[in-house]
Amino acid sequence: MEMIDSQTLLQSHQTVRRELLAMRDAHGVWRGWLSSSPLATATSVSALSLFADRSPDDALSNACRQLSHRGVDWLLGRQNADGGWGDTDRSLSNISTTLLAMAALRLAGASARAGDALGRAEQYVQRQGGTDAVVRRYGNDRTFAVPILMNCALAGMVDWSSVGSLPFEWACLPHRFWRSIRLPVVSYALPALVAVGQACYHHRKPWNPITRLLRGLCRQASLSVIEPMQPADGGFLEAIPLTAFVAMALSSIGLAEHPIARRGVKFLLNAFRDDGGCPIDIDLAVWNTTLAVGSLAKAAGDVGALGCLDWLLGCQHTREHPFTHAPPGGWAWTDLSGGVPDADDTSGALLALRSLRGSAAPSQHHRIDSAAAAGIRWLLDLQNQDGGWPTFCRGWGKLPFDRSSPDLTAHAIRALWAWAPNASAAASGHDQPPSSEVPRSAPTGGSRQGFPVAEISAAVSRGFEYLSRMQQPDGSWTPLWFGNQFEPNEENRVYGTSRVLLAFAAAGRTARPEAVRGVDWLMSRQSADGGWGGDREAAPRPSSVEETAVALESLLATCADRKHPLPIQAALQWLIGAVESGQYREASPIGLYFAKLWYYEKTYPVVFTLAALGEAIRRWLPANGHSEHHQ
Repeated sequence: MEMIDSQTLLQSHQTVRRELLAMRDAHGVWRGWLSSSPLATATSVSALSLFADRSPDDALSNACRQLSHRGVDWLLGRQNADGGWGDTDRSLSNISTTLLAMAALRLAGASARAGDALGRAEQYVQRQGGTDAVVRRYGNDRTFAVPILMNCALAGMVDWSSVGSLPFEWACLPHRFWRSIRLPVVSYALPALVAVGQACYHHRKPWNPITRLLRGLCRQASLSVIEPMQPADGGFLEAIPLTAFVAMALSSIGLAEHPIARRGVKFLLNAFRDDGGCPIDIDLAVWNTTLAVGSLAKAAGDVGALGCLDWLLGCQHTREHPFTHAPPGGWAWTDLSGGVPDADDTSGALLALRSLRGSAAPSQHHRIDSAAAAGIRWLLDLQNQDGGWPTFCRGWGKLPFDRSSPDLTAHAIRALWAWAPNASAAASGHDQPPSSEVPRSAPTGGSRQGFPVAEISAAVSRGFEYLSRMQQPDGSWTPLWFGNQFEPNEENRVYGTSRVLLAFAAAGRTARPEAVRGVDWLMSRQSADGGWGGDREAAPRPSSVEETAVALESLLATCADRKHPLPIQAALQWLIGAVESGQYREASPIGLYFAKLWYYEKTYPVVFTLAALGEAIRRWLPANGHSEHHQ
């Protein structure tokens, strides 16, 4: 196979770098663009329609009806050929989104003009096994199963006896008890537990009069618990479906004028785009920006993105969060008021700050180091007893999106390592220095006093023990926040394994048996075209830019001491070809927004491609042989 010459690699990197820098907003931030979502649009249409029918506010009701009609038009234009709807316009149909779209069309009064679409959708639903398929899809997690079926019941599609219930009264217990009572929803879904739970109670009262009385007495108290959780803009977690479920539930029980419902409806109105669709969330600005900074820093000390430094520092949460009661020090995925601090975004912010520090003025170092010290403390305190890191809350281990996960754990390890390179020998058990993940210059002098190196070392060791336990027998790791709709169980082990391998590379553990097995598995999943994410036998489904880029980046980092094996060369040729053809801009629906809700983000293929090409430059070209392309 012909080797990629240095000039071709540099030119491709320069092309993608220019593209990524051009994606910034006026403040130097990567707000990105989340795909419009039939699921989010359908739930919004249902919520606005129910509110409009029950609110005495004529002006607000008319605005709701107008946008509901536009949402209906948008939904009718996105129905798949099989009669169902997927979570994006590039997604396979699924039972949840199809049922929600059907309910929205009915609640919006569009049954007549949508008759053909509803007929084809009904056939799809029956082929999937009816509404029982919703319960099978989510298992024991009622976070979305009950709201989806509630939406169907409100549209007259199912009886309330099929919906189930949610114990909204449990929200009245002190917060410290929530994890111990094992709520049937994930930690971030308390607003849905209360609002949807009350709707289920209202529409199907318990037969026991004592139970009915006691639960009824908790209605106002439980609403008082979630009201402070609602951010200023009205959107719980900035998430359209969660906010829509809350608004429609409250409207359906005569509480359309409750402040929670009104604020939620106004948020939904603002979430609609000009074409009539809604995204799953408003934006992933912090996540996108930290990814961009890391990718820009791969092949150069000056990341060319210092404009976002003050903004990123300002995004750090400095108070206990009212939603999860998270302490100060973490970062959320967005700077908007509905963001909640989480492990992945805090790790990303710490890595980005470490990269930006090298180009920042010395007068900024103390501020950066103080923010990093608080972020490190936040991450250390979040680590679970099993050694892994969860998303939002420590100790919520019952449901998948509350448990520790390999991708979050690997990210946290890399972030901690970057700020405490002295933890190297203690945590790795040998003197091999960490790879280039560790910054060229660590904080010096008094600033290092804020970094508990011994504690970081112990946390990293426990994190690697968790990763070892979570490795699948075939050598792969399964992530939490990314998927592949074509794979069994919709898992994206290419992404998960790639991200875990970066942690092994950062810590100088590439010779460990777990890392070797991970590399072997990743190479075994390479498609015939040289990429990842497609059919390995070169069948109709092509590889994706995102999965090829993350796999290539991790293999380059992990196999730095090897003689550039043919799989890496083939992957690099595939990715450079994608740059030359413009394919590197084509986003795939690999993102998971909570429980099997899919999205794609236009920033991902560009930022992941730049990271992989930057890693190739770092590993393949002489140390000083590529500086000219950053001028």
